[in-house]
Amino acid sequence: MGKTETLEDFYRQKMNWLPDNLKQDIGHFNVFRVEDCVGQGKTPVAYARRDYYKIALMQGPYAYHYADKSLEVTGSTLIFFNPNVPYTFEPLTEDPKGLFCIFKEAFFTEKIRGGIKDLPMFIAGNKPSYVLNKTQDKFVAQIFEKMIDEIKGDYVFKYDLIRNYIMEMIHYALKMQPTETLYQHIDANARITAVFTELLERQFPIESPNQRFTLRSARDFADQLAVHVNHLNRAIRLTTGKTTTEHIFERLTSEAKTLLKHTNWNISEIGYSLGFEEPAHFNHFFKKQTSMTPSAYRN
Repeated sequence: MGKTETLEDFYRQKMNWLPDNLKQDIGHFNVFRVEDCVGQGKTPVAYARRDYYKIALMQGPYAYHYADKSLEVTGSTLIFFNPNVPYTFEPLTEDPKGLFCIFKEAFFTEKIRGGIKDLPMFIAGNKPSYVLNKTQDKFVAQIFEKMIDEIKGDYVFKYDLIRNYIMEMIHYALKMQPTETLYQHIDANARITAVFTELLERQFPIESPNQRFTLRSARDFADQLAVHVNHLNRAIRLTTGKTTTEHIFERLTSEAKTLLKHTNWNISEIGYSLGFEEPAHFNHFFKKQTSMTPSAYRN
C-alpha cells in the first residue's frame, strides 16, 4: 500500500493543477465527474488512505477494494470513503461514469452535531456502500448536479448550501440498507475482529521516523473498542485461530521489514517509530520473530 494521498496529490495526479486556496482553505470542498478523473489515459486509483473524505456515486460496472473487503457491482453505487480506511476502485468498462465530492473534516466543523466522522457510514467497521435502483440513482445524481452548479457560482453562502446537499444525501443513505454483500461478518466475533484489524492497519504505513506505533498490546485495542481484553482475545482467536498479540507482532514485523529494506533510517529510528524505546528491545523482538538481527536482514 502506498503512502497516504493528500489533497495536493489528488489535484496533481488527476487535474494537473492546484486550487489557489488549497492551503488556506482547511475545510476544502470540491465536486467532480468521474469521467474527468478515471479511465483511459488517467492515473490509476492507488490502494491507499486519503487525508480527506469522499462521497461517490459510481454508475456502471466497478470493482471496489475497501480495507480487506471487495465488491463488484454492475449498477449504481453510493459509497462513503473515510480517511482511516485504505481503498481503491477500478472501472470495468472503458467509459466510466459517476460523480464524487471530496472534502476535509473541517468543512463540517461546528456545522453538524458530533462531527462528520461520527456519522454511521464514516465509522471504521461500519457499512459505507449502498447499491441504488434507478429512482435512487436519479435522486442522488440530482444532488451532485446541484453541487456542481453551486460550486461554479458566486453565491456568498454557497458552501452552507452545499453542506445541506451533502447532509441530504447522507440522510437519504441512512434510510436505506447498506450493501450486505460487501460484508462477511456473520457474528459478533467476526465483527470485532474486523474492527480490530482496521484499528491495527490504521497505524500504518509508518511514513516518517517521528511517527509512532502506539496501540501495541491487546489491552490498548480493547480500551479503544470499549470491550474487556478477554472478550477481544477470545473473539479474535475464535475468528482467526491466532491470538491478538500474534496479529500485532506479525504486523509489526512486516512493517519493520519494509522500513529496513526501503528506507535509509537508522535501526534505532525504525525501532522507535515502531514503539520500542530502546534499540536493544527492537533487536531482541526482531530476532525472535525472524531469527535474524535487523542489521543482518537489511544487508
